[in-house]
Amino acid sequence: MSTSSLHPQSLNSHGVFSAALTPLDADLAPDHARFIAHCRYLLDEGCDAIAMLGTTGEANSFSVAERTALLEAVIAGGIKPNQLLPGTGVAAFTETVALTRHALSVGVGTVVMLPPFYYKNVSDDGVYAAYSEIIQRIGDARLKIVLYHIPQMSMQPISHALIERLRKAYPSTIVGIKDSSGDFANMTAMVERFHGFAVLTGADPLLLPLLRKGGAGCITATSNLVARDLAYVFKHFRDSDDDADLAAAQARIVKARELVSRFAQMPSLKALMAERTGHAGWQRLRPPLETLPAAQVKELLASAAAFAKAA
Repeated sequence: MSTSSLHPQSLNSHGVFSAALTPLDADLAPDHARFIAHCRYLLDEGCDAIAMLGTTGEANSFSVAERTALLEAVIAGGIKPNQLLPGTGVAAFTETVALTRHALSVGVGTVVMLPPFYYKNVSDDGVYAAYSEIIQRIGDARLKIVLYHIPQMSMQPISHALIERLRKAYPSTIVGIKDSSGDFANMTAMVERFHGFAVLTGADPLLLPLLRKGGAGCITATSNLVARDLAYVFKHFRDSDDDADLAAAQARIVKARELVSRFAQMPSLKALMAERTGHAGWQRLRPPLETLPAAQVKELLASAAAFAKAA
């Protein structure tokens, strides 16, 4: 694929971005065709962009080559670069540089970037050094980075002091943060402290209250199921709480999040996706992640059917 002529396109960092699941083929490799179809579905449902290759997308179970191939396939499949928000942060900063450079080379201007996460109890100075080294080695003023705060997984929090330091050094590059901690107070504190900084929640039910506090939107897993409701909330969050449609959309979002959180989230989402599409292959996960036991799948699908009927 020739990519040298593509100009990186930054996306609007406000909106509903789906933390898209990655379907796998029988060899447990990313299923490009099925993923492209899923991206189209999510965009048709109202997502502003696809946050591919994140936690929900099992990104850290894939090699650099697999990740770059999937991104190229999606763009070749007709998804516009400014509709994509790929994750590029990995443990080795040199590979983060490679993944981010590749994203820029195929026209993607905005990425989500984890901090290096293998070593624990690293100081803010260490994390700053890593981000700074990455940005300087890439050396492209067109790059936009959304930081990724998910301390329960990475064990490497992104402090407000670190954000302030990075924004001061790279004001046109560090444009936002995905906060998957579930800590609403942390999200609102960032909104209040960092003007012009896009604070995106990773928890679907928090989209509405965060928007009303000045937040930018969400990057969420349950958007794989309820993208239309999330898009409705984003468009109508300024409406009164008496708005029955807004209240109903928010209630469905909360119920869907509760549904996929009853058991392990990613295999639950994939089981529900297999049910929606009729393609059993959607249930595959790459080890060490495992599919749900049959009894849990049965219970999950029964609950989902009841949820759908009630909605």
